[in-house]
Amino acid sequence: MVKKLKSNKKNSWFIRVRGSYLPNNSRGWLTYIPYLLYLLYTLYAGFRFTGSEELAILYIVPNFVAAAAIMTFIASKKS
Repeated sequence: MVKKLKSNKKNSWFIRVRGSYLPNNSRGWLTYIPYLLYLLYTLYAGFRFTGSEELAILYIVPNFVAAAAIMTFIASKKS
């Protein structure tokens, strides 16, 4: 059984679920979709333009960590 923590605010953009955040309404989705597109583009650019798998990993990992930290910060403030 998944335990969802309810937010204190009404109309919160995100809901906290198991230590992460999921979009709750259209504003949350309008924030989350560009985040997902950025992650997909980072994968594409990492493997397409770096020339080797090692350099791709060195490009992708820091971008993913930074994007996740920013998205978590935004979600925590808007939930």
